[in-house]
Amino acid sequence: MAVQWYPGHMHKAQKEIREIMDDIDVIIEVLDARIPYSSENPLISQLRKDKPCVKLLNKMDLSDPLLTQQWLQALEKEQGVKALPVTTKEPQTMASLSETCRQLYYDNHRQDRPIKTMIMGIPNVGKSSIINLLAGRNIAKVGNEPAVTKRQQIIYIDNGIVLLDTPGILWPRVENQNSGYRLAITGAVKDTAIEYEDIALYAGEYLLKNYPMLLQQRFDLDNLPDSPLMLLEEIGKRRGCLRSGGHIELHRASEILIHEYRSGKLGLITFETPEMVQQEEIMVLQQQAERLEKKALKQASRKKSRR
Repeated sequence: MAVQWYPGHMHKAQKEIREIMDDIDVIIEVLDARIPYSSENPLISQLRKDKPCVKLLNKMDLSDPLLTQQWLQALEKEQGVKALPVTTKEPQTMASLSETCRQLYYDNHRQDRPIKTMIMGIPNVGKSSIINLLAGRNIAKVGNEPAVTKRQQIIYIDNGIVLLDTPGILWPRVENQNSGYRLAITGAVKDTAIEYEDIALYAGEYLLKNYPMLLQQRFDLDNLPDSPLMLLEEIGKRRGCLRSGGHIELHRASEILIHEYRSGKLGLITFETPEMVQQEEIMVLQQQAERLEKKALKQASRKKSRR
């Protein structure tokens, strides 16, 4: 699934971030703990350069705890990065954030002024909810739709941290098609831009392989279906998604599967592992190399035909 979504305010936000980055001490990047890799914006790594970074794996209450631990270890292999699992449903999980920012910055800098931080993240990872918790008041607009925040704002936190909020920014194109599906499944892409049946089939294939017991328990399945399509048909039968003649409404069944995953009713599920995405990165590089080779051959053929 190819995702291309780059509204005008996101382009503007990226330009503004570049302009003020030199004045920032620590970057706080909010990720979705269910898809830490796919929700990690490669543009942020380019923008922050060598500045220290705290990566918050938000929605840990919805993710597979064993895989969350694996991701924490994988992310901290990068120089200057500290990863913390958090959830806005348990504010105490955010308690160590300020101290972590201090440790990352004060190790190499003076301690006589507040730390300037910038909080960043793609749309719908819960960034605004985290800001409200850190500030102790509702100052950031919260919504379930992606791209709620449209402009920068400065928040002064009582414990010596100055927090600069930015709009959620997506990169121009998601090269890894698997990441495109995962972003859609978790809600980072607007539902109006996706085909529910398409992403539900992708989700169903992954869940059948990695979380079969959760599917059986939630949808009261006697036996596991042999394919994601059969899974949607079984869900449709059990949830009344029937048309006249006994035909299954796959769209409604797909909505049920995706919405129950997003809400956590299906269970604690993570849609990617560090090992999995390493293989996917190799595949993406191979695909990019093949595209460049085809482009070069095409250009060479055109030059030859002109002679």
